[in-house]
Amino acid sequence: MIVTLIIVCEVGFWVLLAAGLALRYPAGMPRLGAAVLLLEPLLEIVLLAVTAVDLKNGAEPDWKHGLAALYIGYTVAYGHYTVKWIDGHAAHRLGGAPPPPKPPRHGTARARHEAGLWLRTVLAAAVAVALLQLAIWYVDDASRTGPLTDWQLSALRLVGIHGVIALTYTIWPKKPPAAGAATGTERSSSMTKN
Repeated sequence: MIVTLIIVCEVGFWVLLAAGLALRYPAGMPRLGAAVLLLEPLLEIVLLAVTAVDLKNGAEPDWKHGLAALYIGYTVAYGHYTVKWIDGHAAHRLGGAPPPPKPPRHGTARARHEAGLWLRTVLAAAVAVALLQLAIWYVDDASRTGPLTDWQLSALRLVGIHGVIALTYTIWPKKPPAAGAATGTERSSSMTKN
């Protein structure tokens, strides 16, 4: 039941997002669209409540409860960021707004951007680990909570992996293309003229 609810929450996220954006831009009802977008967090509250009730009713803590905690953590950390990104593109395509700024591609600015994304992953993991710890205390039986502890370790591993990836942008920053540098085809055509 928990896995089905996670899928329903994910589908619901995209349905509410599409409905909110359709109301904001093509329908010209920005306030109603914003109100629909604000319903997004209710999905996670429902998932959290159902997971708690499932554990309270004696369900064996397993990977489904861990996945629910990770999903909620991800939504807390990346949900607003995702909605804002998609809203910017919808405003451009459907509302005539200028295109949203793209993330930086080079140097220190790109490293800062990647560090910011990593901090979102840290927040997602912190929320997931905290929810899992609450579940562990709630179940209060070390012989049954092993899968929840495993999910806590998985969340921390994700933080470590993403941290290494983000760090590579600081250690080996991508250099911007040299200003006025000719491309390969421009160079070869100029050589054939000479």
